[in-house]
Amino acid sequence: MFKKVLIAEDFQGDNKSIVDTLKEKLGIPYLYEELYCDKAYNRISVALSEDDPFELLVTDLSFKESHLKQKLNSGEELIAAVRKLQPGIKIVVNSMEDNPSKVQALFDQLNIDGYVCKGRQSLNELVMAVQAVNEHKKYTSPQINLNANSNVFQLEELDLIVLKSLAEGFSKREIREQLMQQNLKPNSESSIDKRVSKLFVEFGVKNTTELVAKLIRKGII
Repeated sequence: MFKKVLIAEDFQGDNKSIVDTLKEKLGIPYLYEELYCDKAYNRISVALSEDDPFELLVTDLSFKESHLKQKLNSGEELIAAVRKLQPGIKIVVNSMEDNPSKVQALFDQLNIDGYVCKGRQSLNELVMAVQAVNEHKKYTSPQINLNANSNVFQLEELDLIVLKSLAEGFSKREIREQLMQQNLKPNSESSIDKRVSKLFVEFGVKNTTELVAKLIRKGII
């Protein structure tokens, strides 16, 4: 089991509950708490420089703004920075976020090891997550279904480029010119129409505005 763990959570009450639970249930001897992302990063950096690194980081995603200027303002930014500093550290996210697309992105883009969705059973789930990650397994809260196609739809790179351009207000003709400049094919207006129509069907929408709004809500663009 892990011996040295850092909890990054901006509510002291949550921190104390997590620390008490992990200490009682798993017997982790060294548990530390930080309320701000910058301080959590600095503590990990110092521990690494002293050749006494943390083995596990448990972090929330959302942190309230501080009256002090912070370089890292979210759990995502903290995770990305820590991954560069100490690639081998295990990371479990403990957050209210329940959007499967966003959770999947945390695994795919930030290489997290576990995800716990805060709720009535979240402390018990956090114990299970830490146990699983300690055994080099991945963990996701049962209520987060990462396998449902309706929740996580994999867009092609060209789809994303077209959709982001539409969201920014570009016309199909302007998008075609952008694709041609980047030497991306197919780049005809008719192929763009076909791609967008395919996405209408996939996401059950009737127009571009509705499509863009739905994909933003899902965290896909």
